[in-house]
Amino acid sequence: MTIEVQVRGNNVEKAMRVLKKKLLKDGLMRELKERQHYSKPSAVKREAKKQAIRRFKKEQKLKEIDLRHIY
Repeated sequence: MTIEVQVRGNNVEKAMRVLKKKLLKDGLMRELKERQHYSKPSAVKREAKKQAIRRFKKEQKLKEIDLRHIY
């Protein structure tokens, strides 16, 4: 997988921001952070469960907001 960013008009700062945003969206930064230290399998499972709960709560919150806008 290759991520490319073009520098237009010698604007390197903007290209760096675009690259950082692409890396965050792709999940590469999170993966690098996780690989810095060893995590026990039980800790990995626990963290995955926490993220699933967070994701579920966020989805519920968004659905609630959408329902309020409809009525």
